[in-house]
Amino acid sequence: MTAPILSAQGLVQTFASRKAGEWRRQFVNAVDGVDIEVRDGETLAIVGESGSGKSTLARLLLSLAEPVRGTILWRGRALERLTKDEHRAYRAEVQAVFQNPAASLNPRMRVENILTHVIRRHHLAEGENPRELVTAGLDAVGLTPATEFMQRFPHQLSGGQQQRVAIARALIRKPRLIIADEPLSSLDISIQTQLLDLMRELKRRMNLSFLLISHDLNAVQSIADRVVVMYRGRIVEAGRQVLEHPLHPYTRALLDARLIPDPKLARSRRRIILESDAASMPVPIGGCRFRDRCPFVISTCETQDPELRRAGEDDQGLVACHRVESRKGLELIHPARPQTPRSDFDATIGLN
Repeated sequence: MTAPILSAQGLVQTFASRKAGEWRRQFVNAVDGVDIEVRDGETLAIVGESGSGKSTLARLLLSLAEPVRGTILWRGRALERLTKDEHRAYRAEVQAVFQNPAASLNPRMRVENILTHVIRRHHLAEGENPRELVTAGLDAVGLTPATEFMQRFPHQLSGGQQQRVAIARALIRKPRLIIADEPLSSLDISIQTQLLDLMRELKRRMNLSFLLISHDLNAVQSIADRVVVMYRGRIVEAGRQVLEHPLHPYTRALLDARLIPDPKLARSRRRIILESDAASMPVPIGGCRFRDRCPFVISTCETQDPELRRAGEDDQGLVACHRVESRKGLELIHPARPQTPRSDFDATIGLN
């Protein structure tokens, strides 16, 4: 197994909020005790609802925010213990691609100037022509011929082209890991497919690692080597077969929320439907934080917070759920409390 490029241990980030008309502040753990690692040459995807802590985790891993507790390790070294030169190397190895490419590119600079600024800022063109590096960067992301795009401003590019420029800017420093926060969300499906193909090609050709944050489970399923599912700041499931064989009810609910082109199949399939969103509900105190929305809750869920543990003897991943019975083939058994009969909901959940 390859050593992780970037990892986190017991990561916690807390935010304070105040409701309208109230003076008392409430503290929310946006990231709550997360352990995660990104290995060399892999694509790790993080999925979950809005507000589950995905983007906050990305900001912590990029050192754009300081965690309340926990440790972030780069190549096995804690970030707070890095020397100045080591921190510079970490900044070069770990690059970011943000959700809105138009907002991350300077609207007053042409594409050539955007990339040249990075080259000169980090002294990457000593003895070389910066324009040659710009050309190589644009060629690497499929913006060819490069001379056609160099003199354009960001607003003269399509959304997909803007995101390619953002990726080219990240590639200039020859990173080993790119953290991409919702890079596909503002693009149409055909452009998303092109960017996914680009990420696969960059991974193959440059041995790049990606940490991909996305709501699009179909895109994640097509590109990710491992998937991490987050809910209210916690990891509830992680592994290589998470989307093919979900073990946690929340993962299954996310998959069941996907649209199916065949309406007859959509009406007949068995699925879990979550009636509310996590942001509108208070965080339960004690026990499983998903229990208020889970159709499989039992008495243990009310008092004991499930730990993230290995699901079975063979490497089928990690899951945090009291209803996973490893001795019974990793099945989620029938719910203890009765469910209201519905045509589009069935209380039995399997692995397929």
